[in-house]
Amino acid sequence: MPIKSIDISPMEKRNLYNILLPLLALLLAGVLSASAQDTASNISAEEVREQSNPVTLTQAIQIAMANNNDIKRALLNLKTADQQVRIAWSEVLPDVSSSATYTRNLEIPVNFVPAQFFDPNAPADELVPLQFGTDNNWQGGLSVNQTLFRGEAIIGISSSKLYKAAQAENLRATTQQIVTQTRLAYYNVLVAEEQLRLQRETVERLRENLRENRSRQEAGLIDEYQVMQVEVQLRNQEPQLTQARYAVQQAYRELNIVLGLPVELELTVQGDLSRFNILAREVTDSINSNIKQVDQITPYSYEENKQLVGIATDMRGDIRILDKQEDLKQREIKAIQSRFLPSLSANYNLNWSAAQAGSPNFFGTEDTRARSQTIALTFSLPIFQGFERSSNLQIAKIEQRDLELQREQTIRSAKNEIQSAREALNQAIETAPAREEALNQAREGYQRAQARLENGLGSQLDVIEAEFQLRQAEVNYAQMVYNYLSAKARYDQAIGMVPFVDESKPELD
Repeated sequence: MPIKSIDISPMEKRNLYNILLPLLALLLAGVLSASAQDTASNISAEEVREQSNPVTLTQAIQIAMANNNDIKRALLNLKTADQQVRIAWSEVLPDVSSSATYTRNLEIPVNFVPAQFFDPNAPADELVPLQFGTDNNWQGGLSVNQTLFRGEAIIGISSSKLYKAAQAENLRATTQQIVTQTRLAYYNVLVAEEQLRLQRETVERLRENLRENRSRQEAGLIDEYQVMQVEVQLRNQEPQLTQARYAVQQAYRELNIVLGLPVELELTVQGDLSRFNILAREVTDSINSNIKQVDQITPYSYEENKQLVGIATDMRGDIRILDKQEDLKQREIKAIQSRFLPSLSANYNLNWSAAQAGSPNFFGTEDTRARSQTIALTFSLPIFQGFERSSNLQIAKIEQRDLELQREQTIRSAKNEIQSAREALNQAIETAPAREEALNQAREGYQRAQARLENGLGSQLDVIEAEFQLRQAEVNYAQMVYNYLSAKARYDQAIGMVPFVDESKPELD
């Protein structure tokens, strides 16, 4: 649960572009192929549990990419698309079938025929029984059907490949979303832990002040009212410490959900918002080095870049999915139009038949067995089938227009998301120096208030006020860093350049 927002700081133009951990980039690239899908292994909860060191942001992203169920489902859809391609090809490949039938006549069938067939002098209405057939009858053959031309089947092959491409884009968009969610959940843990640390330090400072004031009261230096002031402040802050402790637990559970791990799994993350400098190109302490590396994978320029919307149009997963859906809809329109065209197919049949009396002998002998072959061409021209085809065509065109409108709306939303993220980043960059200076001054002010009280020059109220200012400055600084990191994660997703998802990225200036 983030601390309340404050402002953020100005920084020189940042245009850093270094690709981090190519293995992770290769991980997603491999995921897009069927072989990588079969060989990719999950990072188990046991492996995470056995890790003694805190989980870095890069490791958290890697765990999410391997375990998150949304990514797994996108992978399953991609595998389904592979089978859809095979199904489409089956429409133009030959259909080969064979069959064999054996019939045993327990009693030879009897038919009645006019007696005049055998005796011309027999009465016209006289019938005589006549047995037809043999004891054993065999039928077997081979049939081959080949579509020579059917427009819908031909278009279906290219459509199936587009469907697979759309599912690959869906996997990419899902991965972009999960990586961003992982970053935000990771930062939520850091800000919750920072809030807990600050609240714990506040309570400890108040407890120490209370002990010292009680000693001063016993020495007759201050009265009971000043001791009571500290006690009241301490009692007000202790419930907030409990709230902060539960907020950390909740933040970790939410992180585990994004990572695809059991919610009861206990993790620790690496990072310290109070020591993170958003303006520095490099970090001096190792605890924040990985966060800084991830932050710099996608460069950010303080100055406005008019190319961002174009980059977002080319790179954002949701826009690219709509592009593929538009292509699919165009193929669907062509497929419906092809239903007005004729179709041509060829058929070949090879058949054997045999008849045999007495005990069965498989397909008899050469004297009781016969073979036949046929080949046929079938030309079919649909003339009138009601209004189904024309109505389906109009529906497909309406749906195509709907996709165009969705794309226009998505681009407008992308512009808003980019601008909102830029404003949040610029606000953080512009206010960072002031936040840092306020924090240093608050620390010095608290130390001076303590010293003045010890020397009898200040009051307990001055210490309480200085402590409040220090806590507020610490909270403001941590919140400013959190706002910056969260805005940067959203900015990366808004322009479609999320770390670890794309191997190559366009230049931003």
